[in-house]
Amino acid sequence: MHESIVYVDARDGDTIRNIVKRLGIPMDELGRNIFLNGEYSGLERPVKDEDRLGIFPDDMTLLYRQYFKKVEED
Repeated sequence: MHESIVYVDARDGDTIRNIVKRLGIPMDELGRNIFLNGEYSGLERPVKDEDRLGIFPDDMTLLYRQYFKKVEED
């Protein structure tokens, strides 16, 4: 098993979408399972330094997604 951790500095006004673009992940390859600090999140959610962002591909789909409230913005 290998860890897949990337450290990225958050810039003022960054959203999850900005971070994804900066990492070079094509939007058409981005899965729907995105978590910010353990909360199921939308792409426009603000990101700050020290936040933890989890991005998972669709083949690691969140089961029972309907039971999690999706946080779009803080």
